[in-house]
Amino acid sequence: MSDHPIILDSVRLAYAQRGCDPIRMTEAFVIFRFPLMQCGTTVQVIHDKLIYENQLISGIDIQTGPEGSITRDSTFILHARCIYNASDFLPVQVEVFLPPTPAPVTQAGPLRLELRIATDVSYTSYLTERDYPVVKVLRDPVFVEVRILQRTDRSLVLVLHQCWATPSANPLQQPQWPILVDGCPFQGDNYRTQLVPMGPASSELPFPTHHQRFVLSTFAFVDSASQVVLDGQVYIYCSASTCYPSRLERCRTMCPSGAATSKSEWLHLCTSGLRSMWVSTSSHPKYQRTHGEQSSVCPAIYLLQ
Repeated sequence: MSDHPIILDSVRLAYAQRGCDPIRMTEAFVIFRFPLMQCGTTVQVIHDKLIYENQLISGIDIQTGPEGSITRDSTFILHARCIYNASDFLPVQVEVFLPPTPAPVTQAGPLRLELRIATDVSYTSYLTERDYPVVKVLRDPVFVEVRILQRTDRSLVLVLHQCWATPSANPLQQPQWPILVDGCPFQGDNYRTQLVPMGPASSELPFPTHHQRFVLSTFAFVDSASQVVLDGQVYIYCSASTCYPSRLERCRTMCPSGAATSKSEWLHLCTSGLRSMWVSTSSHPKYQRTHGEQSSVCPAIYLLQ
């Protein structure tokens, strides 16, 4: 019935009430028998056809450990449709819809991701470890990229979930400031993060779906009680996963309009803001707030780790 690992004991009619259990079950198959209008079957009339539909689904066995849960079972869904001629009630057509075959795993092993900062909106050059910490004026754009390393599978898609900032190297440190929430710019920011659209594949970017880019405005943390700007570092973190597109999974986050910006708008964004920048020679990659000669803003150093 399926090449994927399923638990036959858990297969059931999706919308059935009691009394619709299978009449026979072995290690290889399961048989259901029920009246046409019972056990959750739906019926509709389209022109001169009577269409009956029902669905079989299976459960999964979840194993829970001290740090999380796993399963090794596939979810089985079988949609059955019977079409009859409404005038003489003779069988005309029977259709069975099986779920799409999962995409094959083309490369086994650990998945490596990298989060880095580009020097400008073109994303053609990036800061190296010796460039950190970089000092920027508040509100200056920071061009962030997350990418998959050492993979050449063109169907693989990188998906960002949460991105946030903390004042220390501990991602759970408080306070925190959200940058992306469920892959979309945090709506509560008055200088909202902008998602950068990825272009088509090219010699410089052979796997555009392996990259995600966004631009945030430089900021500093403030003590919630005293309302005093905090000295020290600011660290940025992102949680991400990879995905294979299919009919059931598009591997795409839908954000409100305005989250992504065109290339021409990026140029305006990056040339209309403050341009002062200080670069520290410290080898430890971090963002650290500092002082400069700007009268209306405070420069800041940001670390990307």
